[in-house]
Order: sequence, then C-alpha cells, then structure tokens
Amino acid sequence: MKTTYRAMQVSQPGVLELVQRVTPTPGAGEVLIAVEACGICGADAGAIEGDERGTQLPRVPGHEVVGRIAAIGAGTPACWKVGQRVGVGRLGGHCYACEQCHRGQFQLCMDQPAMGSTRDGGYAEMMLARSTGLVRIPDELDAEHAAPLLCAGIATFNALKKSGAQAGDLVAILGIGGLGHLAVQYARKMGYRVVAIGRRAELAVDAPALGAHRHIDSSQEDATAVLQAMGGAQVILSTITDSAATSMLLAGLAPQGRLVVVGAGKQALTIAPGALVGGERLVQGTITGTPHEAGKTLDFSILADIRPLVETMPLAQANEAYRKMRSGQVRYRMVLTMQS
Repeated sequence: MKTTYRAMQVSQPGVLELVQRVTPTPGAGEVLIAVEACGICGADAGAIEGDERGTQLPRVPGHEVVGRIAAIGAGTPACWKVGQRVGVGRLGGHCYACEQCHRGQFQLCMDQPAMGSTRDGGYAEMMLARSTGLVRIPDELDAEHAAPLLCAGIATFNALKKSGAQAGDLVAILGIGGLGHLAVQYARKMGYRVVAIGRRAELAVDAPALGAHRHIDSSQEDATAVLQAMGGAQVILSTITDSAATSMLLAGLAPQGRLVVVGAGKQALTIAPGALVGGERLVQGTITGTPHEAGKTLDFSILADIRPLVETMPLAQANEAYRKMRSGQVRYRMVLTMQS
C-alpha cells in the first residue's frame, strides 16, 4: 500500500486544491477504502462553498464513493474483507446507540457523519469510513455507474417506494437533472404513468427515452393545468431546490395525492392549508436511506437495467468537473475517477 495518496481538498471556500496526504490507518470499526470513483453531487456545494454548518476546513468533499477495502480496523465485523468492493453514500454510518438506531431507523441516526461535510469524503484516492456505512457493490455495476446510485439513486428510489403510489398511478417528476433522470427511470420500471417536468429543450428527446409517457416543458406549458387535465397526479416527486416552483405545482395533485420532496431548497415551501385540507393532500420529505436500502437500490437498478447517464473526469480535474456540474451543463451526473 502507498504511504501517501492524492486528494482534492477545500482549503478555503470555493477552491479545491490537489494535495498529498499520509495514508491513514483505520480505527476501531473503520475501513480504509481505495477509491475508484466518486460522484459529484449538487449537495457538495455546501462544503465546497463554505455554506454548510459543521464543515471544518480543510475538508475533502464527496459522498458517492465506490472502491475496494484496503485495510480494516479492529472490531470491524468479519463480513468485510480486504479487497471487497464497497461503497459509501451521504450517510457515513449509524452509531447503534441513539434512540433512532434503537428503533431501527438508521437513516435518522443522530450521530453519524455526513461524508464530505463533517468527515472527509471521496474526492481522493483513499478514504476512511465507518463499517456501518458500507454498501456491497455488485459485480454487474462498474464503479462510475454505481457511485451516483449511492446518492441520487437511493434518494429517488426510496422516495418513490415511500410515496404510496400504486402501479398505474400518475406520477410526476419535477426536475429532470441528476436526480430526476434516475427518478423517471425508476418510476417507469415500477409501473407508474410517468410525467417528466423540466425546462431544457433536449428533454423533449431525453424524457421519453428515459421512460416518461409525457414530457411537460414548464417554460412553454402550464404544468399544473396539464396535470389537472390528466386527472391529477397521485404523486409529485420534486427533485429541485426551487421551493417556489415546487409549491406552485401542489395544485396539480389529485385528491389524497402526495408531494414528495427530495430537493432541499433554502427557501420555505408556500402552501395554502386549504389545498391540503380540502383534498386530504400530503407533503412528505425523504432522506437518502440506510446501507440496506442502498443495496436494494443497486439490486433493482441491475434487475430493471437502470443506469445513470454519466460524464467522467480524472481526480486532478475536480475543479473543472465541479464547475461544469454547477453550470447545469452535465448530462446528467459527473463522476471523478482516480486516474493519474
């Protein structure tokens, strides 16, 4: 094993710099991962731009990490072996000690790191991780396609599973980007009638190819009116951070329909109580999920032949890759690879 490794760290807000670090030794219950690929997610901006609470600099971002176990710390369960393919998502491993863990709600653990924010993440050749946060990566998935499924994939897959929608229901996906392009694929394979709502011109071609039965260009059509004309959506899954646009679409829900939010905007949702009461509508938020749920996401992706559409860049070009992601010009997920 090399004694040093390369990492792209945030030393000051907005700047990623390439550094050499000493290869660490995993502590109790930890593993050292030799990273093969790490997705760049919109949520990385909080740590990179200095907007996220609890982020101490220098910090290595990244929470869509796939690689192989290079070393194992004391007390790590025997199911994990050196050389094993593993991944880690945003939730860096539950504690087993808090009230939420006692309830089995590991995704809500009050004492787990946020990878790339409160703990160094995967914009690096090596990364330490709690063993409780590990996900087994099936051989059928290459690292570049598996990495985004550990955040964008599980976030949308879990949200649809928890939405209460039944096969044949009308499900609208708001925002066809890094999350939404996966949500459309999952929704179609789950048997829903899928409406994709977005603004980019290329979505007229991409949305049907991804599985949408109907595409709404919200810059040209009134999305709420279209959904109402179709009988109303049983579920609207919002993947965007534009709280105003999400709030306006609530009127497109059918009675007893549900607005499911995975895009966490900074502004408050603005929803008239009468719209909820009069039609018994619901608003629900969902977080990514547990390692077990991440494994289910990977398995379903293989079974249903669902893959993220990715662009790749080597680790040393992380600044360029991050800027391209932020510009909205990536189709649809950017992934760093650990090439020299």
